[in-house]
Amino acid sequence: MTQSDALFESNLPNLNLLNRGKVRDIYDLDPEHLLIVTSDRLSAFDVVLPKPIPGKGEVLTRVSNFWFGRTRIIIPNHLSALPLEQAVPDPRQRARLGDRALVVRRLKPLPVEAIVRGYLIGSGWKDYQRSGGVCGIPLPAGLQLADRLPEAIYTPSTKAEIGAHDENVAFDQTVDLLGQELAERVREISLRIYTESAAYALEKGIIIADTKFEFGLDPAGELYLIDEVLTPDSSRFWPADQYRPGISPPSFDKQFVRDYLETLAWDKTPPGPELPEQVIRKTAEKYREAERRLTGL
Repeated sequence: MTQSDALFESNLPNLNLLNRGKVRDIYDLDPEHLLIVTSDRLSAFDVVLPKPIPGKGEVLTRVSNFWFGRTRIIIPNHLSALPLEQAVPDPRQRARLGDRALVVRRLKPLPVEAIVRGYLIGSGWKDYQRSGGVCGIPLPAGLQLADRLPEAIYTPSTKAEIGAHDENVAFDQTVDLLGQELAERVREISLRIYTESAAYALEKGIIIADTKFEFGLDPAGELYLIDEVLTPDSSRFWPADQYRPGISPPSFDKQFVRDYLETLAWDKTPPGPELPEQVIRKTAEKYREAERRLTGL
């Protein structure tokens, strides 16, 4: 695919655009349904970059659907049975969307991102170096960069507006936001989904170092898994055959882009720099390879 094939922004004039996020465009369908279009936009350091990654949105959507199918025995998800043909009747518009569009139930998102870490990397590594733990959770002394943790840990954050940074919070703060019972249920389900899915991915040659989940409630108060699940955008994916503690492993996710951006004299504020074509091409290849390994497609 080329830049001309990429979808930077969707345009569905017959539908009301509710929100254009870092990656997803959300449209109003009816009182019970939304249409989510996962674009090919890429954000890094909370800044949307000016050039898209061709095919990325389709990969993210297919990978999310794969995990939604595997996790529905644990928790229901926001996918709806309403066909896309009914939501977007124009065949030309559907063709332009490709596999990027999902019809989902309209739910109330929780104001918490459920982050699970299985390995010591990123901000968790920096926190550990400072404090000997991650987000207030004590860890054994002497761990190395990228070490596997004794067990997965739950380190939630509050969701920020576009351009702002999410803020890590203690579990007790999520109790204040959600109530004790719901906060504990989100933690329990997040750890279970991560643990079971990471074991599956490892069989396919991918280490899921960490990830984030989002949840929503229906009018009856039932909890659902929403947004995206265990994709290269929401997770750190490492090739298992190249992993060793003490170094930052190569990745299947957008860490490849972050590493490139760190070489630039950019202050991580908008506007973001344009990625070179070779970085765009390599990133697209990494996303497709992650999908192939995980799903077999």
